[in-house]
Amino acid sequence: MDENHTSAPKLKRSMTAGQMEMISLGGAIGVGLFMGATSTIKWTGPSVLLAYIFVGLLLYIVMRALGEMLYVNPGTGSFADYAAEYVHPLAGYLAEWSNVFEYIVVGMSEVVAATEYLKYWWPNLNPLWVGLIIIGFLLLANLASARAYANLEFWFAMIKVITIILMIILGLLVIFFGIGNSGKPTGFANLWQHGGFFTGGVKGFFFSMSIIVGSYEGIELLGISAGEVANPQEAIVKSVKSVLLRILIFYVGAIFVIVTIYPWNKLSSIGSPFVTTFAKVGISAAASIINFVVLTAALSGANSGIYSSSRMLFKLAHQGDAPKMFGHISKRIVPDRAIMGISSGILIGFLLDIVAAKFNHSMSDLFVIVFSSSVLPGMIPWFSILLAELRFRRHNPQMLENHPFKLPLYPFSNYFAFIMLIVIVIFMFINPDTRISVSVGLAVLLVATVVYLIRYDQNGNLRKK
Repeated sequence: MDENHTSAPKLKRSMTAGQMEMISLGGAIGVGLFMGATSTIKWTGPSVLLAYIFVGLLLYIVMRALGEMLYVNPGTGSFADYAAEYVHPLAGYLAEWSNVFEYIVVGMSEVVAATEYLKYWWPNLNPLWVGLIIIGFLLLANLASARAYANLEFWFAMIKVITIILMIILGLLVIFFGIGNSGKPTGFANLWQHGGFFTGGVKGFFFSMSIIVGSYEGIELLGISAGEVANPQEAIVKSVKSVLLRILIFYVGAIFVIVTIYPWNKLSSIGSPFVTTFAKVGISAAASIINFVVLTAALSGANSGIYSSSRMLFKLAHQGDAPKMFGHISKRIVPDRAIMGISSGILIGFLLDIVAAKFNHSMSDLFVIVFSSSVLPGMIPWFSILLAELRFRRHNPQMLENHPFKLPLYPFSNYFAFIMLIVIVIFMFINPDTRISVSVGLAVLLVATVVYLIRYDQNGNLRKK
């Protein structure tokens, strides 16, 4: 597999470190936070705050493991390269196809959510035409150039980052001073008054983690964008250190505001609890602002997904694992046909979602089903990174002697994160709301495994026809 990959044309290093950080933020602060918060709060109540922190800790371990390897060898699609080299060629193959499947499904979810958010202002909007316009706009942005994509993603991410910070500040003013709530501070009582802090018990706590894991997926975009960033070593260290901390602040801060200023058990089950929360305390202008930012977040998540999975599809084409047409590079030095292929997949999925919505009036329920089907495939890169880093250390002791960015508490941190991620998957099978979705994800992985075993021998070499 590696042989073919070496002949792939090189993509241009045209991104700055700042754009790289924003791409990681854009990939991870998407609609999973804004729309998925409804389900996570429903399953576990205010203790969802601890669930976000716990999954954040697991992600810290994964990102430090990735950062350790990236520092030595930055390259496009790198986490899949590490999986193939240090775990097994099948692991690399699954990581690559999982990335493509995950972002087509996430792209579908993000476009569905974007059409839903626009209904806040224009209730009679036709979601079909709106979705087509959104997909067309993102397709053109990605076809323009890596720099054009990065600029768009930079501003998408900047808008939501600034707005979430303002939202957290505004929420604290409601909590402490009652601004927007007739001058009555809400205080912290909502955290424990309505059935306690752990309302769903241990089971509900782990149920919530399935959507939270999905919300954080995309943070490994850092590895893919490393192939198109100038001064990769410096950018990788800075990005890994800062991105996870920022994501935790935004997620935990935003969810804290929601469950503190409004009873968790009265949040609307349709649409975004962010909008509901502010509308209920009488800040209608803030609700419009929040709706704008969640719309931006949805567009940003879909934008990041098209970028990420098109690079992976491009790589697969040059390995002979996807049609050769997807290995084409345009005059603008972007994998144009891979970008069109991924956008077409999102379009087909979106059209299927529109049909499904006719039979299921709760967009929130539909969102959970669609979104969570990407969670298990989306975890494959994390499992691969944790396993690859164990082997990486054993095979390259000389590279680690003066390495400035080692994973802390190796190897115990690897084993801890790996086991906890498996526990989360088990609870996805237990949870009736995610059982179908995780089964779909498992079926995708099984089909990919069968295809691999048919095409390759146990050493990762193509079988002779």
